[in-house]
Amino acid sequence: MHLLSPEAIIATGGLTLIAFIVFAESGLLFGFFFPGDTLLLLTGILAAQGQFSITLAILTIVVSAILGGISGYYIGLKFGPKLFKKEDGIIFRKEYVQKSEDFYEKHGGKTIIFARFIPVMRTFAPVVAGVGNMNIKKFMVYNIIGGIFWGVSITSLGYFFGTKIPNIDAIVFPVVLLVMILSFGPTIYHIAKNPRSRELLRKKLFRSRR
Repeated sequence: MHLLSPEAIIATGGLTLIAFIVFAESGLLFGFFFPGDTLLLLTGILAAQGQFSITLAILTIVVSAILGGISGYYIGLKFGPKLFKKEDGIIFRKEYVQKSEDFYEKHGGKTIIFARFIPVMRTFAPVVAGVGNMNIKKFMVYNIIGGIFWGVSITSLGYFFGTKIPNIDAIVFPVVLLVMILSFGPTIYHIAKNPRSRELLRKKLFRSRR
C-alpha cells in the first residue's frame, strides 16, 4: 500500500493525519500533491462503517480546511512576489500560481469557494488571494463557506455511498484509484511532458544512485 494512498493515510494516522493532509492541501505550497477529494470520500465511507464519527470527521476536515486556507493567504501576502520568481522544480511550477491567478481574476472572491473542488487550484487559490492583498474579512467569508461546502459535501457523499452500497469494501480500492488518476493525471502529465522537469528528475535519480 503506497504511503500517500488514502487507505495508508487513514490506517496510519486516523483523523489526526487526515487533519494535517487537509490543512497542507488547503494552502501550503507542497500540499497540492495530496489526495484531498479521495481522502474525504474514503473518510466518509469508513465513517459509515463505524471507524469514525461522521460528525467528528466532518468537523475535523472543515476546521483543517479553513485553517489551511488562512495559512495559504498569509504565505501569499508575505512571500507572494517570490513565488513568481521561483524556478520550476520537478513538482512546483509557476504555472500553477499563474493559472490560479487567472482563475481569480475571472471569478473574483468566489474563486476561493470554486477552487476547493479543483485539485492543485485548491492549494494555490488562497496564496493568490494573499498575493493580490484581498481584503482579509472578505477572504475569511469565502474561505469559511468553501471549507464548509467542500468538507461537508464530499465527506457526506462518501458516507452516503458507505451506507447504501452493499459490500462497498470490495470496490473502494478501484473507485479510489480512479479518482486519484482523474485528480493527478493532468499534473503527472505536465511533469512528464516538460523537458526541464524530466531533466531535474533524471539528475536527482542519478545523484541518488551515486
